[in-house]
Amino acid sequence: MKLVEEPLPGCLLLQPDVHMDRRGFFYEFFNQKTFEKITGLSVKFVQDNLAESRKNVLRGMHFQKEPYAQSKLVSVVQGKLLDVVVDLRRNSPTFLKYYQIVLSDENKRQLFIPKGFAHGYLALSDQVKIFYKTDAFYHPEYDAGFRFDDPHVNIPWPGNVSEFILSEKDMNLPSVEQILNL
Repeated sequence: MKLVEEPLPGCLLLQPDVHMDRRGFFYEFFNQKTFEKITGLSVKFVQDNLAESRKNVLRGMHFQKEPYAQSKLVSVVQGKLLDVVVDLRRNSPTFLKYYQIVLSDENKRQLFIPKGFAHGYLALSDQVKIFYKTDAFYHPEYDAGFRFDDPHVNIPWPGNVSEFILSEKDMNLPSVEQILNL
């Protein structure tokens, strides 16, 4: 595994070592020792999640509030998506800045998202399966988020927004100003 870049402080783009031959490929999705050596972080993941979406499904922008904030290690096992994170840490020099990256089963890149970030993604292929590890258990009463098209953050989503498929919950999320009391 290699650390590719740190696009926002604490947010890490990782590339696993992929071994390919005529049979296919193999790579370690996660190895605690390697992760700690490469990142300098000691994160104890406690929950694995798998989600499936079809093209144009947009999920986000979601996060868990304290004391159940979550760090995530995100990867795509089938298809392609645009993954987006927004820094919600008030004392960060990148507060309310976003980062977006295409994750796919082809590039096999992984995104480590630390606590204090909102997360969302747009499915770019007909079918997408996203796998992610979290370091805190999900608590519905601490679930939060803001609208994907919030003008204060101004994320440039590709394609025609009118074709996006959102849950009722995501369509009715508040603005980032409301959720953070700005």
